[in-house]
Amino acid sequence: MATTTQSSRMSYDHRDMQAKWSDRWEDGGIYAVADDDPRPKWYELHMYPYPSGDLHVGHWFAMTGADVHARYMRMKGYNVLHPMGFDAFGLNAENAAIKNGVHPHTWTMSNIENMRRQLRSMGPMYDWEREVVTCIPDYYKWNQWFFLQLYKNGLAYRADAPVNWCPSCQTVLANEQVINGFCERCDTAVAHKDMEQWFFKITDYADELLDHSKMDWPDRINTMQTNWIGRSKGVEVDFDISEYGLDEQAIRTFTTRIDTVFGVTFIVLAPEHPLVDKLTTSEHRDEVTAYVEQARLQTEIERLSTEKEKTGVFTGAFAVNKLNGERVPILVADYVLLSYGTGMVMGVPAHDERDFIFATKNGLPIRVVIAPPAWDGSKLDEAYIAPGTQVNSGQFDGIPNSEGLERIADFIEANGWGERSVNYRMRDWLISRQRYWGTPIPVVYCEKCGETPVPESDLPVLLPEDAEFLPTGDSPLALHEGFVNATCPDCGSPAKRETDTMDTFVDSSWYFLRYASPKFEDGPFDPNALEQWGAVDQYTGGVEHAVMHLLYARFFVKALRDLGYVEFDEPFVRLVNQGTIVFNHQKMSKSRGNVIAPDAYVSDVGADVVRTYMMFMGPWEAGGEWNDDGINGMARWTNRVWDLANRDAGVLDESDTHPDAVRGLRRLMHQTIRKVTEDVERFKFNTGIAAMMEFSNVLGQAWDSGAIDSSAWNESIRNLALMMSPVTPFLAEEIWERVGGPFSVHQQPWPTWDPDLAADETITLVVQVNGRLRDRIEVPADISEDDAKTRALESDRVAAHTEGKQVRRVIYVPGRLVNVVAT
Repeated sequence: MATTTQSSRMSYDHRDMQAKWSDRWEDGGIYAVADDDPRPKWYELHMYPYPSGDLHVGHWFAMTGADVHARYMRMKGYNVLHPMGFDAFGLNAENAAIKNGVHPHTWTMSNIENMRRQLRSMGPMYDWEREVVTCIPDYYKWNQWFFLQLYKNGLAYRADAPVNWCPSCQTVLANEQVINGFCERCDTAVAHKDMEQWFFKITDYADELLDHSKMDWPDRINTMQTNWIGRSKGVEVDFDISEYGLDEQAIRTFTTRIDTVFGVTFIVLAPEHPLVDKLTTSEHRDEVTAYVEQARLQTEIERLSTEKEKTGVFTGAFAVNKLNGERVPILVADYVLLSYGTGMVMGVPAHDERDFIFATKNGLPIRVVIAPPAWDGSKLDEAYIAPGTQVNSGQFDGIPNSEGLERIADFIEANGWGERSVNYRMRDWLISRQRYWGTPIPVVYCEKCGETPVPESDLPVLLPEDAEFLPTGDSPLALHEGFVNATCPDCGSPAKRETDTMDTFVDSSWYFLRYASPKFEDGPFDPNALEQWGAVDQYTGGVEHAVMHLLYARFFVKALRDLGYVEFDEPFVRLVNQGTIVFNHQKMSKSRGNVIAPDAYVSDVGADVVRTYMMFMGPWEAGGEWNDDGINGMARWTNRVWDLANRDAGVLDESDTHPDAVRGLRRLMHQTIRKVTEDVERFKFNTGIAAMMEFSNVLGQAWDSGAIDSSAWNESIRNLALMMSPVTPFLAEEIWERVGGPFSVHQQPWPTWDPDLAADETITLVVQVNGRLRDRIEVPADISEDDAKTRALESDRVAAHTEGKQVRRVIYVPGRLVNVVAT
């Protein structure tokens, strides 16, 4: 770990200062948030942390930015809700139980206590009375209640499905939790498995989730969600298999390129498709069976990889293309997924790059049906995917393929061979986890009644405290007879409880609603309190949650809206993503040994210096590299401000005051207020701090000059303390008290600037001759157009380039430019 150096010694006792003001703030209740406050509401939230045990400076970086902005909004006159809680369920706690013999609850709550201590040392404006901890029954009871509401309305269901299985974590992973074929948590290769699982029907909201018009979110997040949902318009078309005497008379494929249907030379089924077994002939059965078994060992991510070569085997069966009567072979290939579209695709090698490679390798026909410009009928060297003209397409020959897309679709629908359709890449949200440390799913299984939800009056279904934590692949709950054995709530017969627990993303999909009334006992939230606070106005957190937490939370709010529990459409109105702090050019990680803990720095230089350094190291949205030289620089600046604030301003009145010096200092003060205001609003903390540094430097120079009076000095110090207060809450509070300000600086209005006083007295005009830069001249900010042109023409540098020429025209761009046209 890096360590601070002697150059960071503080000229004030930051430890006593932090203790003093922490107690005063708590005693004064200045961060308690009232629902009935008459000021307009502002709900500012940062994504709550997982209680892993220790906060590192990466956590502080994210949380401090949110705290600075929340404090600013409070000073701007808003009733600000800025709460904190803990995302307390999850695999880490259970793995710690297996490894160390510590109960997950004990491990989690101990970590939470330590993290609370660290968070308090940072000086944030959290109202701790609103804290949310998701592993407490008072919280997860409502996870179960929400499950029942979704279940009753057809948005929660159980199905047998191929799933992603992490052999290390011993649990199922949602598609979003598999990164390039590996578990996002432990980097173990993910396997493929069939299991009965619980799902939330997020696909019912796919189209609405594509609409980002009601949110102010970063474009990259919107794009990531759009790509993940993967909406594609196309046509489902039937291929005849009636010759085999099966119940299924046709197989149906989905394509976005129906204009190429006359070019189909093979059909491919997903290995899991039930028709594979029915269509495979005896002479091909061994080969197909072996291929299917091999495919089932791969994850969907691996099978869809663009770097993976397409492979497949022939079933021995054929399908008839109804548009041209041609029999085409039916193959099985692992790049087709049962979960996407119909689980079958048509192969058009002339107009699909991967189909072209596949067909070339396997000796399959390649028929051109979209002709390139000036095509002479020769074979293609590669797939042609650009626009062209329909050829070899029956009655559609000779038309542009853009027209063919519509006319062929019309023809198929008119003949009853298929229909236009929309498909999505996104699958329903798989919420089942085969672990203990999560919310029990409130369902029992009865031999008489079948799948039966637990009545709301019996919630919560509690986690037993004496479960065994063994890495068996089954939930520890499955081994706990006292938990498993239950009574059917409908008929009273013996029943078995569901032993899967919920994905922890269920917790975080609505936790922001609970903050409105965290102690409410009659529901997940008090409707009146939620009406007061509504959606989160400003949300901050990491970009890595784009297609998990952020997407799931949007689904949850939309579902609750449709069920009548909330009145808004989106959970988070505005979103800002912070960057990452790195050390030794790498993201901080315990496994890399490059985690920087904040505690030693807080002890050495104080929370204010650490906060200032993190907000100054670079743009908040970009992050930056941690180094001690930077933090020592911030310590020197806060020491300098402390020195300035403790000077006896009365000394200044003993010398002559210069009005120009006073006016200049006041102008810079108003300019600084304007700059800091604009930067904090845009989360540009580094440039706002830079402006305050410049102002403090000028303050020091003004003191040395002796040309200003005590009134100008005191006004400057007071406004500097106000501007610094969101970033340096302890130091600003102490300075505010020393200059006679009322308690507390954090309850004061944000300083305002006078546009006239903030205006520059002079500006720099660029002067060009025939479009080429020749001079820069300082002129009064309110200079008239005629005077600006005259000053430009009087410039010696301009005269040198107009001598002997006739000035034809002088163009003036107010406040910026004069261009002299001379020939």
